[in-house]
Amino acid sequence: MADAAAGDMRKAGGWVIAWGIVLVLTGIFAIVVPGAAALATVLVLAWLFVVAGVAQLVYAFQQRGHDGFGWKLISALATLALGLAMLVFPAASIASVALLIGGFIFASGISTVLLAFRLKPKAGWGWVLFDGLLSIVIAILIATGWPQSSVEFVGILVGFCLVAGGIWRIIQGRALRAGGQTR
Repeated sequence: MADAAAGDMRKAGGWVIAWGIVLVLTGIFAIVVPGAAALATVLVLAWLFVVAGVAQLVYAFQQRGHDGFGWKLISALATLALGLAMLVFPAASIASVALLIGGFIFASGISTVLLAFRLKPKAGWGWVLFDGLLSIVIAILIATGWPQSSVEFVGILVGFCLVAGGIWRIIQGRALRAGGQTR
């Protein structure tokens, strides 16, 4: 029984490693060709909104006899309209996504700087401050280059996320394979 479980862990670890390698290679491609990665990201996001909008429409009409039908319908139509607009205007969608990410990074940087000052007497508070200030600088760079640098920013960011996700999956897969070995 234990040997079967160990074999399953080794097999699962192999699949996790394979998936990690695919993610790393896809991430490298995204970094090298950020325009294609940005376009693919926005199109996938757009289709998710379209599918969600359709699902919300179906749900709204199934619930039309209940309270809030009008609000459910409006929400469904707005979600569907957003998805369709993203499909029709992918360049504007990429720029919008870049601006939203920049705003999030800026807000995160501000809160991290404030956290650093709350942690100030403790060891490592300077690294927290550095992280916050770096986030603010990156957000400013995004804002000053927007919208011209949006395609590169979104594509490269997606690439780095894919590479990072692939690396931890490879590490996890190796750990599964090592844990699955009988000693």
